[in-house]
Amino acid sequence: MKNFQLTIEYDGTHYHGWQRQKKDITVQATIENALRLMTRQRINLIGSGRTDAGVHALGQVAHFICDTHLYAETFLKGLNSLLPADIVIKACRQVPETFHARFDAKSKIYHYRILNCPLPSVLLRCYTWHIRTPLNTVAIKRACRPLLGFHDFKAFEGAGSPRSHTQRNIITAKWTIDDMDIHQFCIEADGFLRYMVRNIVGTLIDVGTGKITPEKFEQILLSKDRTHAGATAPPNGLYLVQVNY
Repeated sequence: MKNFQLTIEYDGTHYHGWQRQKKDITVQATIENALRLMTRQRINLIGSGRTDAGVHALGQVAHFICDTHLYAETFLKGLNSLLPADIVIKACRQVPETFHARFDAKSKIYHYRILNCPLPSVLLRCYTWHIRTPLNTVAIKRACRPLLGFHDFKAFEGAGSPRSHTQRNIITAKWTIDDMDIHQFCIEADGFLRYMVRNIVGTLIDVGTGKITPEKFEQILLSKDRTHAGATAPPNGLYLVQVNY
C-alpha cells in the first residue's frame, strides 16, 4: 500500500464544493473518478478540509492510499490528462502511511478578494466580490487587529458547522489593496469554522462602508452572537491558498 499527497488548484465556479455528494458535481468526486480510471480501484480521497460551492483553491491538499505499482510522477501526469481544465494537480508525492491531509494540518491560509470600483468586471465576476461603495481601508485595518490571537469565533460561525468547539487561533489577519482596485483579506489560522472567513469579511465590509465602527466589530467578536455580525460574503471571492504541515 502506498500513500500519496496531492496539492490541488481548482476553480470552484462550476462545482458544489469539495466534498463528494450523491447528485451534484464536486471536486473530490471528480478527482476520485480520475483515480479510479488510473488504478481500477475505488479510491477515497481525503482533503485537508471542505471548501463550499463556488470557493476556489490555489493549494488544497489531499491524500489517498492505494495498492499500486504506479509512482507519484505517473499520477501527476495521468491525473492532469484526465481532469477537466478547471482542476490541476500541482504536485504529487509519496508520503508515509501515517500522513493525514486533515489531521496533520497545522494551519491554513485563506485569501478573500474584493473588486472595489464603480463598475463590475466581466473577467473577474467569478473571482471577486464587486462592491461599488468606496471602502475605508484605514477603519478596516483597525478592525482586523482584534482578530489576532486565540478567540471564540462563535459570532462568525455558520449554521451546521462541524466542530467540537468554536475557539481558534488567528496567526495573521491583514487587509491590503493593490493599484487595480483589488482589496484582499489574508487570514491564517489553526482552523476555521464553517463560513467563518466569509462572515468575517462581510462584517469588515460593514466597517469599510461606515455601517459599524472598528470598536463595534470587536464587540461583535466578543459577543459570540452570530445575529450581531454582518452578512455572509459571497463564495466567489474566497481562495484556499495554502495548507501548512
